[in-house]
Amino acid sequence: MNDDAPGSSASVEAAVLDAVDEAGTVRLLADLVRVPSVTGTAAESELQDRFARMLTECDLDVDMWKLDLGDLRSREGFPGTEAERSEGYGVVGVTEGEGEPGLILQGHVDVVPIGDPAKWEGQDPFGARLTGTTLHGRGACDMKAGLAANLAVVRAIRRAGVRLARPLALHCVVSEEDGGLGAFATLARGHGGEAAVITEPTSGKIITANAGALTFRLEVPGRAAHGATRYEGVNAIEAFWPVFQAVRRLEADRNRDADPLFTGNPLPYPIEIGTMRAGDWASSVPDLLVAEGRLGVRLDEDPADARAALEGALADLDDPWLRANPVAVTWPGGQFASGRLPEGHPLLGELGQAVADVTGDRPGTTAAPYGSDLRLYAAGGVPTLHYGPGDVRFAHAPREQVDLREMHEVTRALALLVLRRCGTL
Repeated sequence: MNDDAPGSSASVEAAVLDAVDEAGTVRLLADLVRVPSVTGTAAESELQDRFARMLTECDLDVDMWKLDLGDLRSREGFPGTEAERSEGYGVVGVTEGEGEPGLILQGHVDVVPIGDPAKWEGQDPFGARLTGTTLHGRGACDMKAGLAANLAVVRAIRRAGVRLARPLALHCVVSEEDGGLGAFATLARGHGGEAAVITEPTSGKIITANAGALTFRLEVPGRAAHGATRYEGVNAIEAFWPVFQAVRRLEADRNRDADPLFTGNPLPYPIEIGTMRAGDWASSVPDLLVAEGRLGVRLDEDPADARAALEGALADLDDPWLRANPVAVTWPGGQFASGRLPEGHPLLGELGQAVADVTGDRPGTTAAPYGSDLRLYAAGGVPTLHYGPGDVRFAHAPREQVDLREMHEVTRALALLVLRRCGTL
């Protein structure tokens, strides 16, 4: 049969690509950004409800359920959380087709807080401001443009009247930003597939592996005294300095001989101190400093080994005070292991070809220095990679934005991947 004849794979692909509604996808993205779905807030649940309704309107079989937080916390492998949470919802939509889903398109609805409002230069962080081909706002890049692309793929397939031979699943999850509870819950409920693409921002590349990230807390002791007789005390802030130096030495050591996937990245496994608190009175010597941060987990490293490395580095400090009064290390919050697509898995080549057919260029592959839901899907037996619109350097920042042309290219490439992976009737 002629590849361009009605009913051929080429004609079906052309029909679906023609059915992609770019203007409608931009409107969808703007609507998503305007929902302030910060991790753990009621707006996060509101957006899940909206996605359930939109997937139902696309004639998908939709499962929306309330997360049993107590049960999930008691399960082996619980990924931890950092935000306070009283509820959460899972949303999965599945198309027609026989057997398990040939592909999962996954995205998280939660975003991080806006930070200092003044840094947004008078703009509404959730205003979805449009300038040229760029849409600005919290979550535009991380990762509501990816969510919009996922839904746009389904809408284009439906608009073209195409029926899939194997199911396509859309997973909309919560709590990615603080550990991955939503993905953990979705997999625990039994939702899986042959392979998955998480549409996190990748700057036109395909990310096949993620480093991990473990939240830690350090308690550095001092000895209280009146500020006027500070020589009688030990300032916990000063005591922290050799701790910080040890952290930087450990960071340098753990970043030697990084995986070749990180070529060009000067620091694949960062260790950073994000918060510090010390003292409770201006004229007193502070007797405790509490610091919290994140420890990068190397590819294929057991998180327990990463924890042991930090604990060991801080257990034997060349400091008389800290030898007698050791730093306490605990591990609250999100605990992201590393993860990667199995070597040689066909998903990488299939997606690479779909991207090349849309853009004319074969995308490069790389690894990401941050944790994501990839490791949960990979650990659950679902080969997974990242490919989505946006530049992660804009994520979590007051300049957060996404190039809409990139969102449209990603949508088209994903549409081709879905058609080729799932087949058509």
